[in-house]
Amino acid sequence: MAIIGFIGLGNMGGPMAANLVKAGHKVTGYDIVPAALEALKAAGGAVAASASDAVKGAEIVITMLPAGEHVRQVWLHQGGLIDVVKDTKPLLIDCSTIDVESARVVTAAAEEAGMTMLDAPVSGGTVGAANGTLTFMVGGDAGAFAKGLPVLQAMGKNIFHAGGPGAGQAVKICNNMMLAINMIGVAEGFILAEKLGLDWMKLHEICTTATSNSFALSNYCPAPGPTPASPANRDYAPGFMTALMLKDVKLSQAAAEATGVATPMAALAQSLYQATADAGDAAKDFSVVFRLLEGMKRA
Repeated sequence: MAIIGFIGLGNMGGPMAANLVKAGHKVTGYDIVPAALEALKAAGGAVAASASDAVKGAEIVITMLPAGEHVRQVWLHQGGLIDVVKDTKPLLIDCSTIDVESARVVTAAAEEAGMTMLDAPVSGGTVGAANGTLTFMVGGDAGAFAKGLPVLQAMGKNIFHAGGPGAGQAVKICNNMMLAINMIGVAEGFILAEKLGLDWMKLHEICTTATSNSFALSNYCPAPGPTPASPANRDYAPGFMTALMLKDVKLSQAAAEATGVATPMAALAQSLYQATADAGDAAKDFSVVFRLLEGMKRA
């Protein structure tokens, strides 16, 4: 079993660290929120007074942070974790969802210090984090991936090596861009169906066997009723917050701008999730875009 330093114990990182403890790993965590530290302690992990203290003596260091700026700050600047661990040279894993450039910059700094690093963003939301069923999309050296695989398997069900540095982030950005667009399409379909006099349960039964089937339709339906476990049946409690989906769609648009790729559907999706957040639903599950669309009138 590994000695692990884990930085970032929020809605995703906390359950992930707890699953590592459950798998028998020795985990020391750090977060700026005291309640997050208490939760890890209750799960059997150890807590540290700072990020640098959490990673001392670690064989593997994992971060789960909100954005690229936080990742750069923790690894390169004020936190300076690369400098802290350069003598012991643990395997470094960042599970945050960030821009590809930040992932590559931090990885390059780690390699310059003689270490290997994986960018390993996840899909599966808070339910997947709690249940240990996350999908990991991993970029980095193949040897580092093999070394990190047993640890990732303690937190996830599907672990993919996507390619070199930044490839994990690239897959995650594309995945969430497609999901964001797809969720809006499903929402529009159910809203139209209701106006046409169709029963949502019957629509769901038929369409999940037809060509419109998707994860958003079959497992995460934004209309209340058809999928009992979906956030739509819990007043859109996340799940995956609108604010986070908006962040990821913005990352996709920044990548599209940088590469000259036209993504008109994603651009429209960004505007709709922005409107949803502005309407006060930033902390609701992203499928709450259904309510925004339901209230709109055709021009």
